[in-house]
Amino acid sequence: MSEQDQGFTVKDRRIFREDGSPRAEDSAPTQAAPAQKPEAAPQAETGGPTEEPKREPLRLPPVDFSGLILSLSHAAALHLGLLPDEQGQARLDPALARHTIDTIAMLKDKTQGNLTPDEERLITGVLTELRLAFVQATK
Repeated sequence: MSEQDQGFTVKDRRIFREDGSPRAEDSAPTQAAPAQKPEAAPQAETGGPTEEPKREPLRLPPVDFSGLILSLSHAAALHLGLLPDEQGQARLDPALARHTIDTIAMLKDKTQGNLTPDEERLITGVLTELRLAFVQATK
């Protein structure tokens, strides 16, 4: 399969360079769009709700180890204040960040020898990035 047939691209989103210095373009947290409240269903002339239009089912990624690690790393980044929360605020919660990072480390220890090379690189890279971010955020 050629590179053009893969259907996805990989973007390096690490917050630190290989030498440990922060990346300038990634140092500021991105702003999330404010959450919008769903509008009430229109009322029919009889006073009852009308039938809502059918929505396409939500497409979720497959359940796999990499998805779990990425989900946990996203939560840790949120607790480190690297990502905005639902209100668009970046909040630091070192206790929750440390707990999430320790959870990923425990998973790495418990799955030692059972991971594919890609999964091993992912979990090692995620732990390195999060630990560096934790030290930066709490110093």
